[in-house]
Amino acid sequence: MKTSPIIASLGLALALTGCKTVGPGSVPRDRSDYSDAISESWKRQTLLNIVKLRYLDPPIFVDVGQIVSGYQLQVGGTVGGQISSQRAIQGNSLNLGGAATFIDRPTITYTPLTGNKFIKGLMTPLQPESVFFTIQSGWPADGVLFAAVAEINGLKNQATSISGVTPADPRFLRVLALMRKIQLSGAVAMRIKQDNQKQQSTVLTFRSKDIAPATLADIRELRQLLRLDPDAGEFSLVFGSSSTNDKEVAVLTRSLMHQMMMMASQVDVPAEDVSQGRATPGWEVVTHAGDTNAVRLVEIHSSKAKPAEAFVTVNYRNHWFWINDRDLKSKRVFSFMMMLFTLADTGEKEPMPLITIPAQ
Repeated sequence: MKTSPIIASLGLALALTGCKTVGPGSVPRDRSDYSDAISESWKRQTLLNIVKLRYLDPPIFVDVGQIVSGYQLQVGGTVGGQISSQRAIQGNSLNLGGAATFIDRPTITYTPLTGNKFIKGLMTPLQPESVFFTIQSGWPADGVLFAAVAEINGLKNQATSISGVTPADPRFLRVLALMRKIQLSGAVAMRIKQDNQKQQSTVLTFRSKDIAPATLADIRELRQLLRLDPDAGEFSLVFGSSSTNDKEVAVLTRSLMHQMMMMASQVDVPAEDVSQGRATPGWEVVTHAGDTNAVRLVEIHSSKAKPAEAFVTVNYRNHWFWINDRDLKSKRVFSFMMMLFTLADTGEKEPMPLITIPAQ
């Protein structure tokens, strides 16, 4: 009589019914998967709201408030049989059985972004120091200023209204080009200054020592365009459309909503939607007028068919709207727009209504 197969089967059953844990192993997978899903959904939501503004459809934002993911793993096994005598008719028998159950029950809580503080965050212009600190952190000065600033020391940026696009003052565009060149040279910097009353102010400085002659010429031209003191070493950064003296850089920034409307005006919408009054006039007016001074910030395409290569895509009014994955300029501007939601944060959020949807 041989009992080794039965003993081996019994050991297998005991192994199947042993304690198992799925928690630690789920962390790498879940952290990556949920991060990708939240990022992609936020991109789509942002693009959708930009497109909706072109149709005068109010934007709505819903944030992911909480994710509770629960796992349950149940494993069981059975073994049975009988050992008969050598003369028994039925002989020896062995029965094996096993079962496994895996349950994944994530619960996702969505938070509609509403309330006074969120609306103020959308409608309130950005702080000038936030814009310039973004430049100092490495973002291109020309792209940041073109997107986030409406006016510098009286020089106006490109403006967007319900009737179309008004090109920027050529001097404003020259200021942006000079700022980018000076930024690359490392000759511009910012710091926080505190007076005797402990009042803080932001100071913009231009270095003059150990600077290439070409950069010094760019700084002189920039001072002339902004009507700044040619000999001053530092300038106060203030909010406003025009400076009160030649030692101030007055920056009139845009709100988050204003920037979204500006991007919405450059969405390629079906021509019939504009002609029938469903969508507001936008970049098409500039194109038809042949105005070469207008600068396109972002290209958001539209088509009936879903695009094959897209950085972000969304369906709205039976059309697909997307940004080409090969369009680095538009991708950079769009990513900057998403980052501005953080810059526009007004502080601690008010208690908001919650929508809990168990995904089982």
